Amino acid sequence: MSTSCAFLSASRLAAGLAATLLLAACGGDRPAAADASRDAAAATEAGAIDPANWPQPQWPFAEDPELERKVDELLASMTLEEKVGQIIQGDIASTTPEDVRKYRLGSILAGGGSDPGGKYNARPEEWLALADAFWEASMDTSGGGKAIPVIWGIDAMHGQSNIVGATLFPHNIGLGATRNPELLREIARITAIETRTTGMEWTFAPTVAVPQDDRWGRAYEGYSEDPELVASFAGVFVEGLQGKPGTPEFLDDHHVMSSVKHYLGDGGTDGGRDQGDNTATEAQLRDIHAAGYVPAIAAGAQAVMASFNSYHGRKMHGHKPLLTDVLKERMNFGGFVVGDWNGHGQVEGCTTTDCPQTFNAGLDMAMAPDSWKGLYESTLAHVKAGTIPMERLDDAVRRILRVKFRANLFDKPKPSERALGGKFELLGAPEHRAVARQAVRESLVLLKNQGGILPLSPKQNVLVAGDGADNMSKQTGGWTLTWQGSDTRREDFPNADTIWDGIRAQVEAAGGRAELAVDGAYKRKPDVAIVVFGEEPYAEFQGDLSDLMFKSGKSGDLELIRKLKADGIPVVAVFLSGRPLWLNREINAADAFVAAWLPGSEGGGVADVLLRGADGEPQYDFKGKLSFSWPRRADQYLNNHGQEGYDPLFPFGYGLSYADDGDLAPLSEDPGVDPEAGGGNTWFERGVPAAGFSLRLVGADDDAVEVTQPTGSSRDGALQMTAINHEVQEGARLFAWSGPAAVRVVSPEPLDLTRETNGDVPVVLQLRVDALPDGGKAWLGAGCGAGCGSEVEIGDALAGLPHGEWTRLAVPLKCLRLYGADTGRLDVPFQLRSEAGAKIALARAAASTEYDYLVTCPTS
Repeated sequence: MSTSCAFLSASRLAAGLAATLLLAACGGDRPAAADASRDAAAATEAGAIDPANWPQPQWPFAEDPELERKVDELLASMTLEEKVGQIIQGDIASTTPEDVRKYRLGSILAGGGSDPGGKYNARPEEWLALADAFWEASMDTSGGGKAIPVIWGIDAMHGQSNIVGATLFPHNIGLGATRNPELLREIARITAIETRTTGMEWTFAPTVAVPQDDRWGRAYEGYSEDPELVASFAGVFVEGLQGKPGTPEFLDDHHVMSSVKHYLGDGGTDGGRDQGDNTATEAQLRDIHAAGYVPAIAAGAQAVMASFNSYHGRKMHGHKPLLTDVLKERMNFGGFVVGDWNGHGQVEGCTTTDCPQTFNAGLDMAMAPDSWKGLYESTLAHVKAGTIPMERLDDAVRRILRVKFRANLFDKPKPSERALGGKFELLGAPEHRAVARQAVRESLVLLKNQGGILPLSPKQNVLVAGDGADNMSKQTGGWTLTWQGSDTRREDFPNADTIWDGIRAQVEAAGGRAELAVDGAYKRKPDVAIVVFGEEPYAEFQGDLSDLMFKSGKSGDLELIRKLKADGIPVVAVFLSGRPLWLNREINAADAFVAAWLPGSEGGGVADVLLRGADGEPQYDFKGKLSFSWPRRADQYLNNHGQEGYDPLFPFGYGLSYADDGDLAPLSEDPGVDPEAGGGNTWFERGVPAAGFSLRLVGADDDAVEVTQPTGSSRDGALQMTAINHEVQEGARLFAWSGPAAVRVVSPEPLDLTRETNGDVPVVLQLRVDALPDGGKAWLGAGCGAGCGSEVEIGDALAGLPHGEWTRLAVPLKCLRLYGADTGRLDVPFQLRSEAGAKIALARAAASTEYDYLVTCPTS
C-alpha cells in the first residue's frame, strides 16, 4: 500500500548537528502483530501465579487518618474528568502546559529524547522554566478545575543525566562491582539533589532487574546477575532518593520520588530480547527477578513501573495476578503503579489510545507520551460505560493523591521557589564529583596484570590511545543527554573529565610526558601505552546482541594493541562496556586488562588506580569484583553463578588486587561462534549488505538479481549499480534508474522489529540524491512474505534534501506497519523503488535513532 507523506526537516543545532525529532504517531495505535497473536487468557499452567507463594514485605507507612481525610475530601470534590486526568501521563514533547490546564493531567515526563524546545543540550534554566509552567497550569483554577500539583518524572538513571553539567555516575553494572551499598545511598542522595535543582520531583529509578542473559541491551541497567546483590542495593538506593520514611527528610525538597523498575522479569526474557517473553517458573520469577522489590517496598518506594515484557505470553501491563494480586495485595505495596512508554498499547486487544484492560489489571498511571489525549478520551468513555469500574478508578486516583500528599506538594510553591530550585551550582558540584570519582575507582575490575605491570609510574612517557580515551559519549554510555547517549559533543560535558584528561593531568603533574594518539601513531616512542576502547553507546533494544563477541571498533582495537606490542611497547587495555563480552584475543594481546564498564563523567578515577602516587606507591588499589560472570566463549550468555554447568572464564566475584598474582595463561581464541555472523538492525553498510543479508536489483517485472560484486544491473537493465568512494574506498553504491526498478535487501530469516516499531525507531538511509525522475516519485518499502508488505512515498522528502550531499533520511517503522507491513516478520527490511531518471547513492540502511531528516506520515 502506498500513500503520500509530509516532509519534515530537522532543525539544526548551533554547531550544525541535526537535532533529534520526535516521530509522528504514524499508526502507533495499531497493536503489533507479534503481540496481537498472543492470547492473554491462554497463559499456560507454567505461567500461573499463586500469591500465597510470594513474600510479604512491610510497607513502612502506618495508617494515617489525617492523610486519608485529605484524600477522601479531595476525591469527593473531583469530577470524573479530573479523576481520569490524574491517571494519564504525557511527555513534554507532545504535551503543553495548556494541555495540563485543560485536561487536568496528573503527571508529565521527559523521555530519553524529549527536552525543552527539542534541544538535547537545553540549559538548566530552560528545564526549570518549563517545570514552573507545568506546575502553574496544574494549579490554575480559573477554569473551575481543582488545584492538584502535577508531578514530573524523568530518567535520572546515573545522576541527573538529562541535564548539561550534571554529575554522571557509573551505570549500574559498574556500581554492582563496587559491592558498596552505602556508596549507592550517597549516589542516590546526590542524584536527588541535582534533579531538584531543575524542578523535577520524581525519577524513574532504580532499575532492579537481574539480567540473566548478557546479550540484553539493558544489561548495564542491572547491578548484577545475582539477586542477593541486587537486593542489597535496592532498598538503600530508594532511601537515598526519597529519604527515610518517618523522618523529616522523607520527600522533602532535597529528595525525589523513586520508581522501582521494571516489574517484573525484564532481565530474564527468552533470547535476551528487550520487551520479550519471560518463561521462568513462578519460583524463579519470585526468587530471582522480584528480589529487589522486597527491600524497595520496605524502604517506601512510592512508585513501581510496569515492564514491557511478557510473562508466559501475557504482557505485564495487563497482568492482574502480578500487578494487583501479588504486588499490591500480597507484597503490601501502597504506592502507585506507573506504566512504561506506551507499554499499555502492547496488551492484547489494546492500542496506545484505548486500553481499559491495563487499568483493570492494576496500572494506576499510564505513560502515554504521544497518545495521552486519545487514551484520556477512551478511558473517560470506558468509566462512563462501566468497562472500567468506578471503584478501580478511585483506587488508582487515591494512590496517586496519597503520594502527592506524602510529598507535601499541595503546600509547596512552584519548583523554582523550592529549596533547591535554580541552584545550578549544585550540578556537577565538586563534592558530588568526588563521590562519582570514588565510584569509578571502586568499580574498576582488574582481570589481568601480567608481570605486575600495574600500577604505572606517572614519570614515564605515557601514550594514551584508542577511540574511548577522549570520548565522553563512549565513557558515559546510553541515557546520557539523549536516549542512546550518542550525537553529543565534548562541550556538552562542562563538569567532566575524559579518561585522557585524568591521565594527562597526573602524568604531567609528576613530571612525565603524556601523548594522545587515538590511532596509536605516536610522535615519540612511549614507555607504555594505555589503550581505551569498547562498545559504542546504546540503550534498550538498540543494544541487543546475537552473541557476546566484541566486534572491534572502527579504529581496529585488536590491531592497535598488537601493533603497539609489535613495537615493543607494553600495553594496558581499558575496556568500556555495558556488559562482559568475549575478548580473549584482546586480553591475550594486552599486558594488563581492566574492565571499566561505563564510568560516567569522572575519567580521573581511572587514572587514580592505574597510576602510582608521588611516593611511588599505589594511590588506590583495585576493589571492583565482577557482578556478572565473564564468558569463556561468545556463545556463553546464559552462564550465571549457581547454575548447572557453570564454567565462566572469570567467575562472579572475580577481581584482582595489586597483591594478587595477575599473570594469565594464554586464552583460547576460538569464540565458539561465527565471527562474521550478522545480526542486529544494520542491513546495508559501507556499500554492501550486512553479513547474512543479500542485495538484489529488481526489474519492472519483479525479476530479482542477487549481486555480490561492486557493479551489477537488474535483468532488464532498468537499474544499474556501481561502486563509489564514501568514507572508505568503494564505501557506497550508486544506483541509476533508466526505468521502473528497485534495490532490495533481503534477510535469510524473518526479522522481528516489533520492539523498534513500538519504540518509535525509524528506517534510516544514509544517502546522496544526485537526480530524481520526472514527477519526483520514489518509494521506501518493506516486505513480510507473500502478499505482505507496504511502501511509503518519499519523493517529496528526497526532493527536499540537499542534492549532491550525503545525509540521513528516516522513515518511521510505524508508517510501514500502518500501511500493511507486519514488522514482526520482515524478510525485506528495506527496499528503495523509483523510476527512470533517478540517481541515488546509498552507503547504509539500518533501524536507528540517528538521522538528519524525518519523513512524517498522515495517520488517516
